[in-house]
Amino acid sequence: MLCVFKVLVTPGPDVTGDISVIYRGWYEILRTGAFPADDVAWQYPPAAAAAVLAPGLLPFLDYAPAFFALACATDAGVLALFLYAGRRPGRRPAGAWVWVTGVFLLGPTAYARYDLLVTAVAVAALFAAGRRPRTAAALAAVGALLKVWPALLLCGTTRGHRTRVIWGTALLTCGALAGAGVATMPGALAFLSFQRDRGTEVESLGALAFHVARCFGWDGRVLLHYGSVEFVGPYVSLVSGLALVLSGAALGWLVRWRLRARELTATALPDTAFTAVLLFTTTSRVISPQYMIWLVGLAAVCVSARAGRQGWPAALVLAATGVTFAEFPVGFAHVVAGDGTGIALLVLRNGLLVAATLLSCRCLWRSTVTAAAPAGHHRAPGPRSAPGSGPGTCPGSGSAQASSSVR
Repeated sequence: MLCVFKVLVTPGPDVTGDISVIYRGWYEILRTGAFPADDVAWQYPPAAAAAVLAPGLLPFLDYAPAFFALACATDAGVLALFLYAGRRPGRRPAGAWVWVTGVFLLGPTAYARYDLLVTAVAVAALFAAGRRPRTAAALAAVGALLKVWPALLLCGTTRGHRTRVIWGTALLTCGALAGAGVATMPGALAFLSFQRDRGTEVESLGALAFHVARCFGWDGRVLLHYGSVEFVGPYVSLVSGLALVLSGAALGWLVRWRLRARELTATALPDTAFTAVLLFTTTSRVISPQYMIWLVGLAAVCVSARAGRQGWPAALVLAATGVTFAEFPVGFAHVVAGDGTGIALLVLRNGLLVAATLLSCRCLWRSTVTAAAPAGHHRAPGPRSAPGSGPGTCPGSGSAQASSSVR
């Protein structure tokens, strides 16, 4: 709060400008009963309007201070949820520590975007899934209408009746809310075309190719384009297309995992959500700094389970979050310039994300496919993990029994 109110000044660009200028402009348009359909920076599903309008609940404050106050209250609410969940059987307070550490490492960006609110909804959905599957499904649907990615929360639901109930509830909720938005406010679906036309943002994995190419005479430019700082020039469309291909490959891996998974235990739902969001974040054409708060929240849910197996990927995400603060806002001028410092920061941050993604996929596969294979089924040899082993170890054959204790 001291940072967003500028009592403490962080180096680099002002991260609060999006709230005081862009969000405030959207707020004035949304108050009239229409979406900002003529603004290419509006790339969010219909329920995002609620997040942008929320500061109006505090009419005694100006827009930006009200937004920051609500962000702080949401942060405190998520922390309380982790502390409460940490006292339940089969859980521990480690999730609260991951959350506190991750928000701190990301810095003022965490309060200067509405992604913290989306993450709060996603965390609540994952914690509700064990006892209140319909509530979890409705929350996931609301999250998807806020910023799409919470639709991935339901990838790891137990097969059979439970999956039908959860996915059916989510689809009905999503359809009803989206339909209401389309019927009552013009421009509700304009975000789809704006998202389609986005290019390669300077912080993404694919952008590294252009950062290096500029050192060898590539004549492209860096411009504010479709609401973010992107590369514009030769071969940008090719790299953007390759990023979409990688995202398609990530989807294919998830489908293959879903077909091969034999044992979907209580920890499989948050573990799968974490892995899926890692896959699509890392392969995205855009890796904005605020995206890290999604991964921090999901990582915290994973490690809050005593039988969780995503400890090492969670640690890598926290490390990447710290580097993200060094990259934005502190070193963003170096990133835009593409000098040695900027390239080094991006290689480190994106390298940590790639490592976290690959390790998370390996842990998920071993805990739900390899370790759950029937007797006599051949699998590659590897170290076994005791049911009580730490969360940072990808499990062996004992993981399914360990995970089932928290159902």
